[in-house]
Amino acid sequence: MTSPSVNAALLAAQMPHTDEDEIYEAERRPLVDLRYILSAIRANLPVIAAIIAAGLTIAVVATLLDTKRYTAIASIQINDQSQRVLGNEVEADQAANTGWDTDRFLQTQVDLLQSRTLAERVMKRLRLEGNASFYAQMEAGRPSPETSPAIVKEMTLSLLRSGMQVKLPRNSRIATITFESTDSALSAQVANAFAEEFIQASLQQRYDSSSYARNFVAGQMQDAKLRLEESERNLNAYARQVGLIRPRGMGGDGAEGKSGDGASSVTSASLIQLNAAASQAQAERIATEARVRALGSKPLLADRETLQNPAVQSLFTQRAEVTAKLEDELTRHLDGHPTVRQLRAQLKVIDGQLSLAAQNMRSAARADFEAALATETQLRSQVEALKASTLAEQDRSVQYNLLAREADTNRALYEGLLQRYKELNASAGISTSNIAIVDRADPPAHPSSPNLFRNLAFAFLAALGLSAAATFLRSQFDDIVRVPEDIESKLQLPLLGIVPRTSGSSPDEDLADPKSPLSESYNSLRSALLYSTGAGLPRTILVSSSQPSEGKTTTSSELARGFARMGRKVLLVDVDLRRPALHRQMSLPNADGLSTVLTLQKEVAQVVQASGQDNLYVITSGPVPPSPTELIASQRMERLVAELSEQYDVVIFDSPPILGLADAPMMAGLVDGVVFIIESERARRGSLKASLRRLRAMRPVLLGAVLTKFDPTKAGHRYSEYAGYEYYRYSVKDQNH
Repeated sequence: MTSPSVNAALLAAQMPHTDEDEIYEAERRPLVDLRYILSAIRANLPVIAAIIAAGLTIAVVATLLDTKRYTAIASIQINDQSQRVLGNEVEADQAANTGWDTDRFLQTQVDLLQSRTLAERVMKRLRLEGNASFYAQMEAGRPSPETSPAIVKEMTLSLLRSGMQVKLPRNSRIATITFESTDSALSAQVANAFAEEFIQASLQQRYDSSSYARNFVAGQMQDAKLRLEESERNLNAYARQVGLIRPRGMGGDGAEGKSGDGASSVTSASLIQLNAAASQAQAERIATEARVRALGSKPLLADRETLQNPAVQSLFTQRAEVTAKLEDELTRHLDGHPTVRQLRAQLKVIDGQLSLAAQNMRSAARADFEAALATETQLRSQVEALKASTLAEQDRSVQYNLLAREADTNRALYEGLLQRYKELNASAGISTSNIAIVDRADPPAHPSSPNLFRNLAFAFLAALGLSAAATFLRSQFDDIVRVPEDIESKLQLPLLGIVPRTSGSSPDEDLADPKSPLSESYNSLRSALLYSTGAGLPRTILVSSSQPSEGKTTTSSELARGFARMGRKVLLVDVDLRRPALHRQMSLPNADGLSTVLTLQKEVAQVVQASGQDNLYVITSGPVPPSPTELIASQRMERLVAELSEQYDVVIFDSPPILGLADAPMMAGLVDGVVFIIESERARRGSLKASLRRLRAMRPVLLGAVLTKFDPTKAGHRYSEYAGYEYYRYSVKDQNH
C-alpha cells in the first residue's frame, strides 16, 4: 500500500477522467484551423486528384453527348402606371407607386409572367397543344392518341413553363423573358409570344375590371332608382293626404329638386307676404300720423310741404304781382280809386284761395292717415289669421320633411351613381398598357448549352465539394493514433513523451548512446514524470499498454535506469506473468521471481536481483503460474506493493497488455500512477478507449500517455507540431566547438 500522504497528493493533482475531459477540451483545435485543413489535403491528395480528374472527365463527356439548346431573349419595360386616352388628352390612370410598393408591384408582374394563365394563352396562340414538332424540340415524348386531352394540355403547359424564365434585375424595370429549346426559331417565337400575350392579358384584365365595375354600378343605380321612385310617391301621397301644397321645383337655395326644410308652402309664403305688407302699412300710417300732427301744430302756410305745393306757389306769385301793382297805384292814386279797389279785391281773393289750399292740404293729410290706419288694421287681422294656419301646417310638415329628406337622399345617390356610370362607360377599354416591348427576341445564332467551360467549372466545384466531403469522412473515420496531437484530441490524455522509431540500428545500440534521439526521448519522459503530480514523482508506477509489443518493457527498463542514474533507489518488477520479457531485456535468470513470492515459496529479498547498475534492482516474473490473475488479485500482491514502496524510492511495474486480461487493471488500482504506452501507426482509438475504460473502472491515477515508435518523417502529411522534427544530436564536429 502507498502512504496516505502520497495518495492524497496524487488524487488532488489528478481527478477522474471527467475533469481531464474538461481540461483538455480547451486545448482542442479551433473550429477553423487552416494548418489542419492543409495537412488533411496533403494526406488525401491522391484521392482528391482522382475525384477532380473523374469529375472533369465526366463533364467533358457529358458536354460532347448533350443536345444543343438555343435560348431566345425578349425584354419588356414594366411601368408603375398606365395612361388613359380621353379625346385629345392623355392623362395618368393612377398615381405612381413609391417605396416598397414598387418592389411588390414589380414582383407581382414577374409572378404574372410565370403564371399558368399566361402560358395557356401562349399555348392557344401558337397552337402547341398536341403539336408533335413542339414536343420533339422540347425533348419530350409525343403523347399517345389514347392520352386524355387534359393530360396533353397539362403536359404542354408544363413544357412551356419549364422552358421559360423571367429575370428582373434589382433597381431596374426591364424584365427579360427567355425560352430554351432545341430549335432557335421556336425559342424566339415563344419568347415573343409571352411578351405580347402579357401585354394583351394586362389590357384584357383592365377591361374586365372596368366591366365588373360597370355592371356593379348599373345594379346599384337600378336599386337607387327604385328607392327614389318609392320615396317620391310616399311624399306626394302624404302631401295630398294632409293638404300641404309646397312648390318642389325650386328650393330655398335655388337648387332644383330640393324639397327639405328650405322649401316653403303656400300658407307660409302668404304669411310672409302679408307680414311684409302689414309692416309697410304700419310704416305708412306712422308717417301720415306724424304729418297730421305736424300740420296741426303750425299755421297753415308755415308748413314747408304746403309752400312747396305748385298751386300754392302759383297763388303766392299772383299775390306778389297784385301787391306790386297795388303799391304802384297807391303812389299815384288814393284808396278810393277804382283801380286800387280792384287790386285790393284781387288780393283778397288770392288770400282766400291760399287759405283754402292750405286747408285742403291738411284735410288730405288726415285722409291719408285714416286710410293708412284702416289698411294696417286690416292687414294685421289677416296676418294673425295666417299665423294660426301656418302653425297648424308646421305640425303636419314634420313627417313631410322626413319624407322629403329621404327623397332628396335617394335622388343624390341616384345622380352620383348615374354620373359614375357615365364615367365608366366613357373610360372603359381606352387605357394604354403600362408594359412595352423593349427588344423582341431574334432566333439565336449560337447554342446556349451545352457550355463546355461552364460545365467544367461546375464539375470542378462539385469535385472540390466531393473531395472535401471525402477528406472530411476519411479524417473522421481515421481512428489510428498517428501523431502526438491524436493522444490529446482522440483520447483526452496528457502527453508525457514521444519515443522515436529507430532507423536501421537496433534499439539497444541507440540506448547505449546517451546522445541518441532514443536516449533523449526517455530522458524527456523521465523529466515529465518528475513533475507529473503535485507531490512530484510517484513512488509506484505501472507501465502498461493496450496491446502487446508496443514498447512497455523497453520503456520500463529505460525509466528505471534513468532514475537510478539520478541516485534514486529503483526497483523494476516484471508483473507480466504470462509472457515475461524483462529478464531477457536485462539479461537476468528467471528461475525465481514475482510468482515464487506470491506463492509464498520465497521472500522478497531472495528474488531481488542486482541489475549491474548502481541503485537499480530487478524482480523478474519467475516461472509462469497456472492462474496469473488470481496471484495479481491476491492480498499478498497488495501487501507486496506497499512493502516495496517503503523499501525503494521508485518501484516500476512492467505489466501485461490491458485488452483481454484483468492483470493490468487490477495492478492500476494498487499503484500511485499509470503510464499508458501507445504505439504510433498501430493503436486505434476504439481499442485505446476500451483499455482506458477498463483502467478507469479501478479509479487509477493516469499520469499520461507515451507515444512510441513515432516516425517524424511520416507526419509530414498530417497535422502535427512534430512534422519533420528530429531530435538533436551532437556530432564530433559540434563537440569540438
